[in-house]
Amino acid sequence: MDFHLDRSSPLPLGVQLRGLIEYAITFGALKAGEKLPSVRVMAEMAGVAPMTVAQVYRELQEAELVFSKPGSGTFIADAKQPFSLSVQDSGRLYQRIDELLECGIAMGHTAQDLGQLIIGRFNDRQRKFSQKRVFLVGNFIASARDYAQSVAETLGDRATVEATTLTDLKGDELLRRRVATADLLLTFAHRRREVSQLLPGLRVMNINLIPSENTRRALASLDPLTRVLVVSIFPEFTALMSEGVKRFAPHVDNIQVIQRDSPSLAAQLQQAGTVVYATGAEELAAGLKPGQQAFEYRHVPDTGDIQRVVLPLLEQKLGKALDNKEFNEN
Repeated sequence: MDFHLDRSSPLPLGVQLRGLIEYAITFGALKAGEKLPSVRVMAEMAGVAPMTVAQVYRELQEAELVFSKPGSGTFIADAKQPFSLSVQDSGRLYQRIDELLECGIAMGHTAQDLGQLIIGRFNDRQRKFSQKRVFLVGNFIASARDYAQSVAETLGDRATVEATTLTDLKGDELLRRRVATADLLLTFAHRRREVSQLLPGLRVMNINLIPSENTRRALASLDPLTRVLVVSIFPEFTALMSEGVKRFAPHVDNIQVIQRDSPSLAAQLQQAGTVVYATGAEELAAGLKPGQQAFEYRHVPDTGDIQRVVLPLLEQKLGKALDNKEFNEN
């Protein structure tokens, strides 16, 4: 991966570097288990001080996006890792099993009797609660609903998928209570830690996003002579959004990138022939002059990733709702 930093940007180089790595994880350019360059090598590649790289790696590790192995290096974290049973979860499960065994032994049942009883009850509960509840936590509700619909189409009748935003979760206690009953929360890599802190104890995993087919087609069909203005919302993603546009529109030479809150945005919009705006900045298209074109740089969930990661997790029946309902009804 190219860790190119834009030295003409007002964003600090450390912020840009972290944004590049976060963006690459979110959109699948960096995979779980992949090793990042050492601090020294990354510093040389990005043209920054080793201290800057070390700080970025520490922040990414605190956000649970990477992990370090002493003597081996820094690696991309596995989105599925938080689903392993914690010591607390295991202890609670063992306690319930012991209660069942004590009751069964007191009633004169053998291990075979209890085993058959557990299998039968498990199958009954599995059929009853086979459809799981999934929430997708996004940045903007309109795009989050689109993402949720895409995930739902991939999961089929195995789960219902609802959408919400981090902002709504922070401001609505009733919504948090409802989301807390879900079997699984999906979000983006750079939002995963915030969601986990807001809803502690819930299983949270990040999903990978890829540019939509419409976005790729729109970029590929741009006039080579047009002046493209790329409008980003999140500062840390500015450099990567620029690289994405260049990737799918390599024939266009005049590409400039700006943040939505930049004071020079209005003047830049007037001079642009084509405006490519990030999801959440749709209002920019309404103020353009006749002859200017604009389209959203839209991402969609990676269907293959949903099938490979999310679906198996749901089918393992590790959902919190199933666990609670089984014991509460006994």
